[in-house]
Amino acid sequence: MLPLDSAHLCIRPFRQADADAFADAVFESVGSLMAWMPWCHADYTTDEAREWFALCADNLQSETSYEFGIFTPDGKTLLGGISINQINREHNYGNIGYWIRASRQRQGLASEAVGVIAAYGFRELGLTRLEILAQVDNTASRRVAEKAGATFECVSRNRLWFDGRPCDAAMYALIPPPDDL
Repeated sequence: MLPLDSAHLCIRPFRQADADAFADAVFESVGSLMAWMPWCHADYTTDEAREWFALCADNLQSETSYEFGIFTPDGKTLLGGISINQINREHNYGNIGYWIRASRQRQGLASEAVGVIAAYGFRELGLTRLEILAQVDNTASRRVAEKAGATFECVSRNRLWFDGRPCDAAMYALIPPPDDL
């Protein structure tokens, strides 16, 4: 059930009222995100955030992907975003993606958010595998995956597309405890 709460954060669907805060967080974080997130750019606008939120709402309604905001426990201050997307129902897995605004990075929020969204994916969505992919050189994202308890499985060649070219990705996976299967 949404929102998803933990000790230090609240994960909930974006609201149109979050658009200014989202654009501000992207602008603040361009230096740390633009090298890894294809959607991040220096001129990101509130209108782009609103369009993204509308797509997120449509995807949530159709149960094709689950893109949420990461907020402070009161649900008011935007810390970043997290999602379960690229869901494959035939083989029962999905992909987790995440980002944290620059001023709140290196505080353990991303790995905590991954734990919360993974539990949601296993318990509420019934998935049996969640993958985290990061460009091989994205050490920050790889650290998050490791801190969240994901197992490094391989370097998957040409797995991601970024800046008009294929990129190798470090693949990590989370699976539910055997009792939950």
